[in-house]
Amino acid sequence: MKLAALVLAAGAGSRFGGGKLEALLRGEPLVSHAIRAARAAPVDRVIVVAAPALPLPDGVETVRIATTALSDSLKAGIAAAGPVDGLFVFLGDMPLVPHGLGRELAALLPQAYAVVPRHAGRPGHPVLLSARALADCGNLRGDEGFGRLLRGRSDLAFLDGADEGAIIDIDRAEDLARLEGEG
Repeated sequence: MKLAALVLAAGAGSRFGGGKLEALLRGEPLVSHAIRAARAAPVDRVIVVAAPALPLPDGVETVRIATTALSDSLKAGIAAAGPVDGLFVFLGDMPLVPHGLGRELAALLPQAYAVVPRHAGRPGHPVLLSARALADCGNLRGDEGFGRLLRGRSDLAFLDGADEGAIIDIDRAEDLARLEGEG
């Protein structure tokens, strides 16, 4: 299977007060943690869709996008990935995604429209989208992710019991402070 990973990092971080993806967790920007988790997945390429001014590590394949609309970021990343059998969608504000999770998700993809990790019944990331799911990307609008397209489908695969890191995201400065305190 030809798989790629997409790290979404174009959001404004307004609930955080701005600059969220540059904020440090354990001495590194949040986005760097997400990129490292994406690189650990069984992929040929990692593509970061980022705001124009977001600093990124050297050697990162990047698509710069001026809009913060989630659907635009997804569409830009999918276009950059080209033909693939599956695309992992990582979020730049989820720094604790376990590095072995991608391999577990990939094992479930062949018969699924998408594979979703869940912890304590809550869906998380990265979501692994099949080529069939990627073809439906044109139906997304505005600040809409794949959630609407996935809800109620009977051909999804779930990885239950995934590590808690699959559901921990940073929305506000206090979220980051709490994680830093636990570190």
